[in-house]
Amino acid sequence: MKRSDPVAMPAAPLKKRKQSGVALLTVLLLVAVMSVLVMSMLDDIRFGLRRASNAQAMAQAQWYALGAESLAMARLDQLSARTGGRPGLPGDLDGQPLVFPIEHGAISARMSDASACFNLNSVVEGTVELWQRREAGSRQFAALLQALDVPAQQAAGLVDGLVDWIDSDQSPGPAGAEDATYLARDPAYRSSGALLAEVTELRAISGFDDAVYRRLRPHVCALPTAGLSPLNVNALGEDDAVLLTMLTDGALAPAAAKRLLRARPAAGWPDLDSFWAQPMLAGVEVTHDVRGQVALRSRFFALQVQVEYTGAQIVTSALLEHDAGATRLVARRLAPLE
Repeated sequence: MKRSDPVAMPAAPLKKRKQSGVALLTVLLLVAVMSVLVMSMLDDIRFGLRRASNAQAMAQAQWYALGAESLAMARLDQLSARTGGRPGLPGDLDGQPLVFPIEHGAISARMSDASACFNLNSVVEGTVELWQRREAGSRQFAALLQALDVPAQQAAGLVDGLVDWIDSDQSPGPAGAEDATYLARDPAYRSSGALLAEVTELRAISGFDDAVYRRLRPHVCALPTAGLSPLNVNALGEDDAVLLTMLTDGALAPAAAKRLLRARPAAGWPDLDSFWAQPMLAGVEVTHDVRGQVALRSRFFALQVQVEYTGAQIVTSALLEHDAGATRLVARRLAPLE
């Protein structure tokens, strides 16, 4: 028998199957790409909602902080009215945290007397762009440094360095430093030529190393004025005795200053004459300006507020000034007190 030839398969159905396979792969690829895009969009939406929620929580926390600040100012006004214009913080308020529960969180506020310190800006006098050395403030700063066991020669250099940092000229003191010194550093910078806004600026000034800064920090502040340091002697603790040494240019030793504070009446000295009449101050001569530094009322107060709200946390600090029967905000920053 004669063998028959093999039957040839039609070309069209095979080509059609190949095209169908390509189309299926294309669809699957499009589905995969669209799935990735949708997931990416959903992630963006989710993160956007989370950012919006966090921003809303932070904004609400800031409003709570401002509310606590207003409450503290009102409290100072109440204390002033109660004490006849001589506000001071009672023991349950001075430095003690007060916690207020709120919906979805809590507010913690801590207020302290900001008058128990040496005003670093008092080493100069004058006005903006015309700052120059103030001898009374410079002597007091030197006395404070020596009361904290800083050698006299080093203390003189630190005083000159602070004065040169703030004053408006470019003539360095005998042991000070102006722009030429700071521009030679890496990185280079210039002296301020303005009052200190924060005590931490000391770290940028020549001579104020970490050891000196840590020794000074509990006893100094940067008030928004170049006036001599206002001291409420009824608000000083024994740890503040060096401030009385500073006040008297070293005439009253720290040990004697501590004894003087221990002898203070439980309710405080009733008037300034009673303070200056203390036996330990006999023979201590001070100028009229120095006498004007001493007060029986506090003028500046420091406030720190911490707010926790729906997972958001904010910490603010403020410097408040109470004068002429009213309290005003002097400075505010989004950072804790040191």
